[in-house]
Amino acid sequence: MSVALVTGAGSGIGQAIARRLAADGYAVAVGDFDADAARATAEEIGGLAIHADVSDKDAVADMVATCTDKLGAPTHLINNAGHVHQARFTDLTADDFDRMIAVHLRGTFLCAHAVLPAMLANGKGCIINMASQLGQIGGIELVHYSAAKAGIIGLTKALAREVSTQGVRVNAIAPGPINTPLVRALSDDWRAAKSAELPLGRFGEPEDVADTAAFLCSDAAKIYVGQTLSPNSGDVML
Repeated sequence: MSVALVTGAGSGIGQAIARRLAADGYAVAVGDFDADAARATAEEIGGLAIHADVSDKDAVADMVATCTDKLGAPTHLINNAGHVHQARFTDLTADDFDRMIAVHLRGTFLCAHAVLPAMLANGKGCIINMASQLGQIGGIELVHYSAAKAGIIGLTKALAREVSTQGVRVNAIAPGPINTPLVRALSDDWRAAKSAELPLGRFGEPEDVADTAAFLCSDAAKIYVGQTLSPNSGDVML
C-alpha cells in the first residue's frame, strides 16, 4: 500500500493534497502543528492525525515513527508545512528570519532526512517539497519567505541528484498565490496588487496544487526528477 505523509495538512494546500491522495487510494498521515486541525482532516478522509512541529527534530522523528507504526513507512512525503509573516526587510528581526527558515527549509530537510532511509532501503519513494513562485522571483515584504522557498528549490535539485539513481524521486511544486488561510493572512493591498499582476487575473485554488501533487506522486511522473512544477496563474513563466 502507498503511504503518504503530508505535513501542514490541517488546512489549505496540505488539506487539499491529503483529500486528493486519500481519494486516490493512499493511506494518508495528516501532520500539522495544529492538533485539532490535523484531527479534523484525518477524520474527514479516514487518515491518521499526527501533531508535529516540523522545525523540531525530535517531533519529526516521532511523526515518522508514528506513521510507520500505524500505517507503514511513508512511500510518499509531501513537505507542505508552512508559515507566513509579512514585513518590510528593514523591520524584520533575526527571530522573524530564523522562524521562517526553521519551518520551511529546516522542516523540509528534517522530514526528508527522516523518511529517506526506509525509501532507500526499499529502492523507491517520492518526495515533493512545497516551494513558491516567490522563491523564483522574490516578493516585496516577504524577503525571508522568498529566501526560505528558494532554499527549498535548491535542496530539491541537489537531493534529486543524490538519490534518483536509487529509486527515490524528489521534485518541488512552486505555487503562485492560492486562496488559502496563509495567503489571506497577507494584507489586502498585497493581494490586490498581486492579483493585478497575474496573466490569468486570479489566484489559484488549493485543489489546483493538489492535482499537481497527485501527478508527481503517480507513475505518470516517473521521469520527473529535480523539477519544479508551477501552478501559478502565469506569475512565473519558464
